[in-house]
Amino acid sequence: MALALPLDDILQDIDRIPDRRIYGRVAAVLGMLVEIAGIDANLAIGARCDLLDRTNRKVGCEVVGFRNGRALALAFGSLEGIGLGSKAIVVDTDPVVRPTRAWLGRVVNALGEPIDGKGPLPIGKHPVRIRNVPPPAHARNRVGGKVDLGVRAINTFATCCSGQRMGIFAASGVGKSVLLSMMARYTSLDVNVIGLIGERGREVQEFIVDELGPEGLANSVIVVATSDESPLMRRQAAQMTLAIAEFFRDQGDDVLCLMDSVTRFAMAMREIGLSVGEPPASKGYTPSTFAELPRLLERAGPGTGASGSITGLFTVLVEGDDHNEPIADAVRGILDGHIVLERSIAERGRYPAVNVLRSLSRTMPNCNSDAETDIVRRARQHLSVYEDMAELIRLGAYRKGTDPAVDEAIRLYPAIEAFLGQKRGEHSDLFTGYCRLADVLGLPHPDAEPVGTAKAVDA
Repeated sequence: MALALPLDDILQDIDRIPDRRIYGRVAAVLGMLVEIAGIDANLAIGARCDLLDRTNRKVGCEVVGFRNGRALALAFGSLEGIGLGSKAIVVDTDPVVRPTRAWLGRVVNALGEPIDGKGPLPIGKHPVRIRNVPPPAHARNRVGGKVDLGVRAINTFATCCSGQRMGIFAASGVGKSVLLSMMARYTSLDVNVIGLIGERGREVQEFIVDELGPEGLANSVIVVATSDESPLMRRQAAQMTLAIAEFFRDQGDDVLCLMDSVTRFAMAMREIGLSVGEPPASKGYTPSTFAELPRLLERAGPGTGASGSITGLFTVLVEGDDHNEPIADAVRGILDGHIVLERSIAERGRYPAVNVLRSLSRTMPNCNSDAETDIVRRARQHLSVYEDMAELIRLGAYRKGTDPAVDEAIRLYPAIEAFLGQKRGEHSDLFTGYCRLADVLGLPHPDAEPVGTAKAVDA
């Protein structure tokens, strides 16, 4: 019996060995695009090939289209050394990943290979397709109870539920990475799967060591594709992130999937689309980019039957602080809410720089109690009144006593701002956050409700 499991693994590995090798030849190389002749009948979109240069160095590539009887492929790495006549060997027609729970605490690349120097990764028994399809809409469970993300501004003003998908819309340099690390460390969910897509190489290690720390890493799997890697690697890193999250979901875990950023995934899709000859559409983004976004994002959400859920938080990099740019606009319509980070708030030193008036959770009205809803509504009213009169107040043009609502907003504004600010190492749970906000407003505390046990709600 002791040899049963290793023997099963060996038999599975033997089954995966192909009984024959099919190969063609490189017919043309145009920039990042490789044309392969001779094996187009044995390939399909998404199939994998290995290109061999004259020194037998392997360069993985993926078929992205067909033209004039030739397969069009993009490489995962550098094409240096690949020329006319180079051999192209078919290696995989349905790429899969085989994670295990031993992957927790590890850092992998877009191919599922370890890059943290901690040795090889074990191979699991259950394959998950890297380019998987979302669960059928009619078979999915409903969104679950409230999730504690450990950040007061989000817990109270944009409450997230288990299986919900939220977007974090922000320009560069306003604290996205710190916010993601805080949620990864303090979340009440079982497992974190973090995708760093198109990140600066310098910032990856800083995020893992300084921001996330050993506490957050121990319960996380991190997928990394830096900005210098090929667009195919950046695209697959996003798909790999969801595939690993789906594995844990199917094991019954409630997963927090954090991806930074969806915009760089879209940029990779744009590069791929333009390389194969797609016409540019809005801001150069190709039609396939907007078709691929819902296929990726819909993979997060509630599972089916007895499986767990994937709560997705996806950052969107708004170029030039334009929150209506094409990718931000498309993603906003797909997700179940959005959290807006603003540079002006960060510039005045309040972190996380969440604009709670512009942030929205579509599940929040149905998952909150009446007391919690009243607390948030009153706080929003005071903030809205203050923001409407902010210019007059700063100029000294407003006279105290003119409007009682404005007077009350001015009195409460410093306390609400202090409530919304939170230090990097500070954890604030859901119930405590509502109680603290109630104290600021002079309202009674809501009844305590165990996190994650609220009834399922309509998204």
